[in-house]
Amino acid sequence: MNGHDQTRHNVLSVAATLPEAVYTQRFGNGLTLVAKEMPWLHSAAFSIAVPAGCRYDPPDLRGLANFSCELISRGGGGLTHRQFVDFMESQGCLYWADTSTYHTYYGGALPAENLYRVLERYAGLLRDPALPADQVEDSRRVCFQEIQAIDDDLPERVMIALRNLHYGEPDAWHAEGFAESVANIGWHDVERFYREHYFPNGIIIGIAGNIRWPEILSQVERLFGSWETGEAPPVTIASPPHGVVHLPFDSQQTHIGLACPGIPYRHSEYFLARAGIGILSDGMSSRLFREVRERRGLCYTVSAACHTLRDQGCIVAYCGTSPGVAQESLDVIIDQIQLLKQGVTAEELGRLKIQLRSNLIMKQESCRALASGLVGDIFHLDRARGLAELNARIDGLSLDAVNRFWEAFEIGPFDMVDLGEQPLELSNGISAPTTR
Repeated sequence: MNGHDQTRHNVLSVAATLPEAVYTQRFGNGLTLVAKEMPWLHSAAFSIAVPAGCRYDPPDLRGLANFSCELISRGGGGLTHRQFVDFMESQGCLYWADTSTYHTYYGGALPAENLYRVLERYAGLLRDPALPADQVEDSRRVCFQEIQAIDDDLPERVMIALRNLHYGEPDAWHAEGFAESVANIGWHDVERFYREHYFPNGIIIGIAGNIRWPEILSQVERLFGSWETGEAPPVTIASPPHGVVHLPFDSQQTHIGLACPGIPYRHSEYFLARAGIGILSDGMSSRLFREVRERRGLCYTVSAACHTLRDQGCIVAYCGTSPGVAQESLDVIIDQIQLLKQGVTAEELGRLKIQLRSNLIMKQESCRALASGLVGDIFHLDRARGLAELNARIDGLSLDAVNRFWEAFEIGPFDMVDLGEQPLELSNGISAPTTR
């Protein structure tokens, strides 16, 4: 460990010994508040996760959750869209809204002294949205632009198709939906979606920054505590199709996506799995970067990651390469993933632990990242993990434990999507691609 890395390790070790002011409160209506006091900052950030993600879209109106998020964001609580925007700018609030699989998120980062005023406006937005009928077409145009952006993003098209193969409907759905379904969404569809999914039970509010817990608890209870509960319609789950899909595309590039079963973030051995994938893909010293890109010169980008839903996860890999070496690139990537079963070295694990600690340090400097992380912890784990626990998890990654995990872990079978001129073949026996 060099001097710079030792300094980072010491900083995190010292920080992990300090008292951590992380608080959680579940209200009677099912809303959960989780917050972290960071008194050394001048800022604060919040993330409000509403359980109204794209998995709740009606099958014939894919994109409705995202469309609803766009229209709901256009004013509420007595404010027009223009008044809402002007107010947020007057408070110095950098705000955002987006839709994921499970949730629609509304968040912001701002000077800490303005937090309560902004939260009050968001309570009005969520509890009493204006849903301006005269802005439905404006919202539709925004949604169309997002769909067109996906059409132009070839790697994203591959990963969307890969999620469909591996997870199935509706957990694989992407928030933007399709142009054909978005074209059919009307104001009454948005109003119905709001009534069926926007209520406090299941909402998670994460707040981090220069705050005081007693004050933020009182304010959130005042703003959201009287919100009445509701019950969302049931979701029909379909089995994933799995297999191989070729997406024909006239291009000088080939894009490859791979997925195989993994474990979710809430699993007790998740960090052991994450260690192996980190050694495979984190940074320019990782195995994939060195073997596929640097030594063999097969591709211009390659990566792997642990992807997680709440109760299931997968190992996902991506490669962008040229058609002439696409098959070789695919074969080498699979070989490198399977080589994890033969173990990792102490040097590789030590380097990864330094990278993970560095990421923790940087996260502690961003109240926005922390607010989002607190929400994620409550959703995936039903509790918030503190810095000390995460640091202990990293320190506890022993070489023997990591290698035992990967020796026993069954890698595969793989799902694959490739986009390019010619279909590829998996070396694990699946060799008859389906063209879509």
